[in-house]
This record gives sequence, structure tokens and C-alpha cells, in this order.
Amino acid sequence: MGITVIKRDGSREEFAVEKIVVSCLKAGAPLDAARRIGKIVEGDLLKRKVTEITTKELMKEVLALLKEENEEWYRNWIIFDRAVKRRATEKEVGG
Repeated sequence: MGITVIKRDGSREEFAVEKIVVSCLKAGAPLDAARRIGKIVEGDLLKRKVTEITTKELMKEVLALLKEENEEWYRNWIIFDRAVKRRATEKEVGG
């Protein structure tokens, strides 16, 4: 596909739609919704001809779709990031 994700620590890795799907599942989305969100994000990146994107930008896009789909999944993601990853995600995405 040729899209590079620039991670928070500055390292880089190839974009993997599966990571979005897994994150959405962890937030409580059912598999079909998680896959749909992953495909929407992937399609959007391809349409915009994105070659690089930061984790933060990617997360913003995924969270916007999650929130649109189901407010509870969005909140679950925020709570998980705060509790497990010790991140103030809601401040990063303006939520």
C-alpha cells in the first residue's frame, strides 16, 4: 500500500488496517463495525494519496468515526487510553 505511520516515539511502520480493527474491537465495536471503520480510514488515506501519517492524525480519524458510530465505543477508547496507556487522548483529539 505504501503508507507509513509515524509513531509517537518517531519510529515508523507500515500502515496496517488490522491495527485499527483490533483497536476498535478493544473499544467494544463488533467485528463488522470495526472492519468498516478500518476500511473507511484506509479508503480515505488512499483517496487522499497519503504516503505518511502520524499516529495522532490516524487516531483522530478513527475516533471521529467511532464517535459517529457509537458514543460508548468512543468513550471506551478514551478510558482505555487514559487507564492503560496513560495518555490524555481526549485532549489530543479535542474531545
